[in-house]
Amino acid sequence: MHRNVQLAFFVAAFISLFAAPALADNRVALVIGNGAYARVPHLTNPAHDAEDVAAALKRSGFETILATDLDKNGMDEAIIKFARAAHTADVAIFYYTGHALQFGGTNYLVPVDAQLTDEADLRRMVRVDDVIADMQPAKNLRILVLDSCRDNPLAEQLKRSIGSTRSASVGRGLAKIDSPEGMIIAYATQPGRTADDGDGRNSPYTTAFLKNVESKEEIGTIFRRISSDVYQATHQAQLPELSLSFVGEFYLNGKLQITATPATTPVPADPCAAASDHWKSVEAINTKEAYEDHLARFPTCSFASLARTRIAALKAPDMARDKKRFDGIWLGKLVCEPTKSGLPGWSYELAGRVTDGAFHAEIGRVGKPGSQTFDGSIEPDGTADIFQKGLSGNPQRDPFHRPVGTEYNNRYLTKFDGSHASGTRSDRASCNVNFTKR
Repeated sequence: MHRNVQLAFFVAAFISLFAAPALADNRVALVIGNGAYARVPHLTNPAHDAEDVAAALKRSGFETILATDLDKNGMDEAIIKFARAAHTADVAIFYYTGHALQFGGTNYLVPVDAQLTDEADLRRMVRVDDVIADMQPAKNLRILVLDSCRDNPLAEQLKRSIGSTRSASVGRGLAKIDSPEGMIIAYATQPGRTADDGDGRNSPYTTAFLKNVESKEEIGTIFRRISSDVYQATHQAQLPELSLSFVGEFYLNGKLQITATPATTPVPADPCAAASDHWKSVEAINTKEAYEDHLARFPTCSFASLARTRIAALKAPDMARDKKRFDGIWLGKLVCEPTKSGLPGWSYELAGRVTDGAFHAEIGRVGKPGSQTFDGSIEPDGTADIFQKGLSGNPQRDPFHRPVGTEYNNRYLTKFDGSHASGTRSDRASCNVNFTKR
């Protein structure tokens, strides 16, 4: 017990660890969950999704409007209340879970009393574009989340009612939205595709949202992790759409900061007189910041060399963790330009995964003609040699007309930076590859 008290005293005396509250701003959120539809089968998750998301946002400092199973009038009232609140807000979030559809490239949210006999009934829906417009007065950041790309029987009814010649206007899933400046737009899956409703209390997307939204990470990192978690939880069947359009960093729950507390006692005449006692305290704390603090105070004293050694040892795990910052799903495109010697150009898309700093991607059935693998280790500074190994396929499609099954190898000098990566083939400058982290 005495040692614990002593350690607590040393920590308070030398290092202050605090989470920046970042809650001085005015935050508002509207969370709607529609599941009890009158004319189509009920959805079981939206009410639970909305309740749990609203609770998480309240814990993150949001004044939250929670509404479930709303008819058209109820949705209009809730959105009007939210729009008024957004006028004086710094941050505004709109989170919707339930049915939605697209018609002619416009997205609509579906109230529980909806009926769709023809396209005129779309006026009984809520236009997503109108919600985005209502959010724009929020000063710093606006976030729109639509966990609503489920298979929609109402959309099928509309297709049948308007006839085959115009049914193409009713798209599958939702249409892509260009994100206005200062806004994040997130879909549960890619535009034009449908999402899983899930078997548990929450949908896969909301499950991932709840897991990550209260972390102390930057908001862009949070949403990228949500997308990655959904992709993994659905066995690569559902990849969320994410559009980030803002400058700088934003933290919903503050950023862990470490600050050295300045000395409050006068410096003794002998600059090393207090070094020994200070070193005992630093060893008890045993953090990189504490050793750096000792080195700053006593750079020429007897423990300075040992402090440098301890700092170097503690930095090694940091470098390993730093290497993992690239972990996740990366979508890319490999392009080879035509050459002066007459070789045609070609390109293809690929998806890779980074795990513990190791990149891997596959095309085709590995080991079979036409297959390719891409592998490489990413250094902490983001540099990587990505090695391409493949077996040629149909000679008529192969730009080099190699026999089927001919093995080939290439190396791409690649640089990962944040959510982007680019590389050039080491032996042919006209071939390059670009990736974006999802």
